[in-house]
Amino acid sequence: MILTVTLNPALDRTMTVPNFQAGFRHRATETVILPGGKGINVARAIRALGRPVIATGFVGGRKGDQIVADLNGEGILCDFVRVAGESRISTAVVDPANGTITEINEQGPQIQPEELEFLMEKLDYLGKAVDVVVFAGSIPPGLDDDCYARMIQKVRGQGAKVFFYTYADPLRQGIKASPDYVFPKLVEAEKVIGYEFTNLEDRILAARRMREMGAGSVVITYRFGCVAELAYDSESRVFVGTMPKVDVVSPLGWGDALVGGYAVRLLEGDPPEECLRFGLGCATANLIRYGAGVFLPSDAERLARKVDLQEVPAA
Repeated sequence: MILTVTLNPALDRTMTVPNFQAGFRHRATETVILPGGKGINVARAIRALGRPVIATGFVGGRKGDQIVADLNGEGILCDFVRVAGESRISTAVVDPANGTITEINEQGPQIQPEELEFLMEKLDYLGKAVDVVVFAGSIPPGLDDDCYARMIQKVRGQGAKVFFYTYADPLRQGIKASPDYVFPKLVEAEKVIGYEFTNLEDRILAARRMREMGAGSVVITYRFGCVAELAYDSESRVFVGTMPKVDVVSPLGWGDALVGGYAVRLLEGDPPEECLRFGLGCATANLIRYGAGVFLPSDAERLARKVDLQEVPAA
């Protein structure tokens, strides 16, 4: 069983608007509304692959009601903490003509100290029943930057594997809590390390540095590819992965699909490099569908076979 923790869920609205320009009136040619937030998107990917998954985090107000109802409709088990504030809406405008995305994300509800304690109590009993916990996404107002670090320490003490996927200072502090797998975007890895990367060697050194900071394995993602330093029993190995070329429908959420695919194959006993290959296959399959974490397992299997995964010599 896999548990995903989304501290700042949203109703994600994705609109397709060809030739979008700020300041003009447009009509969307297609609109998709799904429960979102990175942890929820990961849960959707895991459910698509047939694995049982539980989603937890904070929800509030009518939007929170819709998030839970829609997740139940997708067959995703939910055990959220209800909060006094209102869950947020995130809007993404996809322009297929120019290949651009414009995102507008609301801030999310203010979390009170007692609401955080309720979630920590949930992690106490949910963490004992699962094999993997995925902490993913931004943190809402009211939470300190070390909140993920505290949660990671709690579930690691219960024996679950920890996947970690967030931003900025919460990412930096969470790494120090020794999660088993970290999936930073390139720009976030640069913030953690403290400088802009100019070549592949910089990215490899950054992954190694984050392992030295506490992470078990590190997968740094960038446009349709990644650099990964993966931990094995007695060593680590470095890989560069490139996703196969496809006609992209929407680039939203492919990183979430990668994390979900990796977690599923980890529980099936695959070696780390094959977990990564399949994760990249899920990510590619997500590119040809609307909705974060939305893909067909058959597409993921087919595209995983086309992933270019090269090992980088240790020297």
